[in-house]
Amino acid sequence: MIDAFPLQWPTGRARTPKHEIKWGNLNKMPSGRIRSLLVKELQLMGSDGFVISSNVEVRRDGLPYSGQKPPDDAGVVLYFQRKSVDIAISCDAWATADANLRAIGLTIEAIRGMERWGTEEMVDRAFVGFKALPERTIVTPYQARLWYDVLEVSPTASPQIIKAAYRQQLLKHHPDQGGELAAFNEVQKAYKEATS
Repeated sequence: MIDAFPLQWPTGRARTPKHEIKWGNLNKMPSGRIRSLLVKELQLMGSDGFVISSNVEVRRDGLPYSGQKPPDDAGVVLYFQRKSVDIAISCDAWATADANLRAIGLTIEAIRGMERWGTEEMVDRAFVGFKALPERTIVTPYQARLWYDVLEVSPTASPQIIKAAYRQQLLKHHPDQGGELAAFNEVQKAYKEATS
């Protein structure tokens, strides 16, 4: 299940480097208006529910609490379903969460325009690129973690510390000791990456 807070960035999607973030004002309207325009576009497109995930804390009605400071990470992700397919549209190219949400809304509006103009096949193809990866349904938590996260060491750890952590994690996750095979294999792979 995807939560609205904190931000849950889609697996495999690159983040915008900090030096490329735009400081312009894409969102010359209140947060509530930006959200309501997006919701309207989703309804017109026939989406089956949605979640707006960001580091902005929101009330039950989806509007942000007043008086909170802007988040350090202004990225926003819209998760929704279209024709029973999970879609994730993410944006962190702007300096504010409102601007990123507005960019997502404008994207939905443009894609919906293709649908209105009679090119629904192109819309279906466009949404293939936004398909959410199956992270939400994966049973195992051992997916594409960095070797030092798996071994629970610093990225600059010495070879001796890496080896000690490797042995400790092997014992912890060994199937004969009640551990999961996926975690055990992940530890072996992480050690191989660390020492190659």
